Amino acid sequence: MPDAAHDYRAAFDAAHLAMAVVGRDGEVITANQALAALLGTGADELAGRSAADLVDLAAEARTWQAYQEVLRGRQARLRCTRRLKHPDGHSLWTEVTLGPVPGTGDVLLSVADISDRRDLQARLRHLQMHDPVTRLPNRALFFERLQAALEAPSYGPGGGTGRIGLCYLDLDGFKAVNDTLGHRVGDRLLTAVAARLTQCADRSGYGRTGGHLVARLGGDEFALLVEESTGTEQLTDLARGVLAAVQEPFDLAGQRLSVSASIGVVERDAAGTSATGLMQAADTTLYWAKADGKARWTLFDPERNAHRMTRQALSSTLRPAVERGEFELEYQPLVDLESGTVRGVEALVRWRHPQFGVLTPNRFIGIAEEDGSIVQLGQWVLRTACRQARRWQIEQPSDCPVFVSVNVAVRQVWDSDLVGDVAEILAETGLAPQLLQLELTESAVMGSAGRPLQALQALSDMGVRIAIDDFGTGYSNLAYLSRLPVSVLKLDGSFVRGFRYEEGAHPNPADETIVEALVQLAHRLGLTVTAECVETAGQAARLRRVGCDTGQGWLYSRAVAPERIAEMIAPTGRARFAETGTAPPPREG
Repeated sequence: MPDAAHDYRAAFDAAHLAMAVVGRDGEVITANQALAALLGTGADELAGRSAADLVDLAAEARTWQAYQEVLRGRQARLRCTRRLKHPDGHSLWTEVTLGPVPGTGDVLLSVADISDRRDLQARLRHLQMHDPVTRLPNRALFFERLQAALEAPSYGPGGGTGRIGLCYLDLDGFKAVNDTLGHRVGDRLLTAVAARLTQCADRSGYGRTGGHLVARLGGDEFALLVEESTGTEQLTDLARGVLAAVQEPFDLAGQRLSVSASIGVVERDAAGTSATGLMQAADTTLYWAKADGKARWTLFDPERNAHRMTRQALSSTLRPAVERGEFELEYQPLVDLESGTVRGVEALVRWRHPQFGVLTPNRFIGIAEEDGSIVQLGQWVLRTACRQARRWQIEQPSDCPVFVSVNVAVRQVWDSDLVGDVAEILAETGLAPQLLQLELTESAVMGSAGRPLQALQALSDMGVRIAIDDFGTGYSNLAYLSRLPVSVLKLDGSFVRGFRYEEGAHPNPADETIVEALVQLAHRLGLTVTAECVETAGQAARLRRVGCDTGQGWLYSRAVAPERIAEMIAPTGRARFAETGTAPPPREG
């Protein structure tokens, strides 16, 4: 036994993991050299020291209470993350673990340096949250910051103003720059515009009244968010400065360019404002600036907005339209990138409006979510899509029947019994749960808590697949993602568009790096990845190379009627997809 004890002691002293034995009084009995080196002191000097003081366990009440429970033997284990100060001045992030030493009543303290891991996470987050072209915050970070600003408490006199402002702009004629001078010059122009926007915001000194954020939302669209704004005059002054700055000629490596911008300006009380509502107002106002002649800024006008007759007409007729059968579904195939076969389809709703013609979802889904008719419409879409998928399964028997993917709005989870609706529809149609996939937007899934999260878990337990749509454009909380009952990530088309080879130019390697990292991450979490907006064989090949599972886009097929899908999943159609990666031509007649 003495030899064994000596061996244990030698192993303890030589271990690379920093450790100490702590008595029930909370004082260090003995510590190894690794812990001494980590804390910048000698091992002998640690004996008798308070373990809680060494690793800052008293900083949080909950952690301190759990630590006391471990010392008393009432709790088996404690693990927490702590930032420690080294005597030489630098800080390090550590993972602290405490557990009992069997048969002694003592506690083993271990401390792992995770600083490199934290740094890597920070770098990955920066990469994920910033635009690779302009280095500005991207759409994801913008919406994260916007949501935080809207949720911040409004303080009384002497505090914040409780208001928020937004300048939403895009460049006039930017497409012509790309088409005539190439995307490389276009990217240089975007970078130069980003620098001028940042200078405008900095010169305005918004740090005195609140925060500001300059972001690239995509393409040639930029946003300047002003937190704690002081009123419309502040925002209109900023818009004037931005307009003047952008109109100054640009010298891009000897190429002199002059452009202009159109700006939509919104300023309002943050209370009662949603991110969606603010962006809709900004988008509407930007449209007004474009329609009024471009190269100008326009302030949001509630009265003008109230006269948008088309929107009002759609809103007033949406609910009756469901009952009148004015909606129909088209389906877009989801293709296995490796085998080229159709694995599933996404159901896309169309509104055959008697006055405005065929309307795509972007024209009415937002309205349906606002007035609550999305619940009734969503139930119809779900029932129709499941019935159609079951019909294909019966008419086209296969060892691998196609699944159907249906978009679900958050309001459907809150305002209806989605789990009950799904169970009832699956039983009614006879479709297996594994052949149904429900898509929710990234921001909706990442913000799920309480009832929405319980519903998603219940659906997943039922066998229904949950997919995050437009991944990479919302919150992108990767830590939270690992705890969600999600089985599929659908990469937003903005990533895939960067995979296209343009004539005379090479694609940005950052695009492939980001997508490959996201695919690897998803696979390690047990998720499959679908790429949206696949338009060329080159994009498909690159996505296949980085390990993406399925693709969806015009390369394979646009959204089509159920009859066309039946042709694609027939044996001859599957063979053509596998051979050419494209849909079979429609049959004549």
